[in-house]
Amino acid sequence: MQDFTTCRKSGGIFVPVAGLTVFAIASGYLMSLVPLSLTNFKIDSSYASWLASIYYIGLLIGSMMIEPIIAKIGHRVAFITFLGLLAATVAVLPMFPNKEVWLFARLIAGMAVAGIFVVVESWLLIGDNAKERAKRLGFYMTSLYGGTTVGQLAVGMFGVKGFIPFIVILVLLLIAILPPLFVKQGQPSSDSHQVLSIKQIARLSKPAIIGCMTSGVVMGSIYGLMPLALKQSALTTDQVGVLMAATILGGMVIQPVISKLSIKMSKTLLLALMSLLGVFAMGITYLSSDYVVLITALALLGMSAFALYPIAITLACDNLDSSYIVAATQVMLFSYSVGSALGPIGANSFMAEQNGIMDFFFIVLLATAIYMLVASLHRKPQVLAS
Repeated sequence: MQDFTTCRKSGGIFVPVAGLTVFAIASGYLMSLVPLSLTNFKIDSSYASWLASIYYIGLLIGSMMIEPIIAKIGHRVAFITFLGLLAATVAVLPMFPNKEVWLFARLIAGMAVAGIFVVVESWLLIGDNAKERAKRLGFYMTSLYGGTTVGQLAVGMFGVKGFIPFIVILVLLLIAILPPLFVKQGQPSSDSHQVLSIKQIARLSKPAIIGCMTSGVVMGSIYGLMPLALKQSALTTDQVGVLMAATILGGMVIQPVISKLSIKMSKTLLLALMSLLGVFAMGITYLSSDYVVLITALALLGMSAFALYPIAITLACDNLDSSYIVAATQVMLFSYSVGSALGPIGANSFMAEQNGIMDFFFIVLLATAIYMLVASLHRKPQVLAS
């Protein structure tokens, strides 16, 4: 309870949310910039899927290393450190335009972003009841997706050629460091975190783990390959930016609804319904290739894909003591990262076909919906013993 009280003081919400919002703008722009700028730096576009996958492999590796760092240096200093590390990887990309350096830089970037996610998620999720956690996660996801939406629009504003886009992203990341750098109050105490044992991890909600993994598969493919897939459909760079923004805007709009529904109904059933929404969205793309229809379909896909992670992570944290939150968010991020690393590789095999990436999303989300529907019928209360 002391941790939660400390976190609620002035700066407790402002620092992670403000820093995350600016980070999200930079990240949203960077995610589209990397695959779209490959040819400008004379790197084969076929490396887009590998750059996406190695970033998520970095996320995977990072997700296993964060908890001890936070316990040692605290949330605020960890936040500054990981943002600074990510900024360094961005500076490297245009200075050394070859595939080996880019692959290594994106690996390190993934590790840095894993740290940012675990820091902010655990900072906001340390609360004493499920309602408070859902509310805080709503702030987190809205800030994340709102910022990312703005970042996607930067593709049309600043373009994808030359050094300017990377300078813009670098400046944004440096701005994101300012809140935790100057506001020193409000971070959770780092002296009461507990590590989950293998036995305890095994007792975490299986639908929560699967939900995080599916979210990683879909979102990793959206960020890593969707811009390229849309570009191959003879769409302009501006149209690609709008469609990516529509996808993420859909994810942002659904967050307040998810926060309320996750308290009132079974989260496992809610995961099934959100997966089915994605299946419906992909079905629309088979009926028409009209640009407005595509915007609508991708907005619905965004609602589906971006809803899975917050529902799953709150499901995982149900009935957990605050001292386990950092460890639990690390486990969920690990699951998300496994999906994120595998997703672009799996989706890449569909890229040769027209609307292939839409087929991939349809299959993944339909399988997830079926699993969640079955799991909701056999739902057992989560028990976490020492």
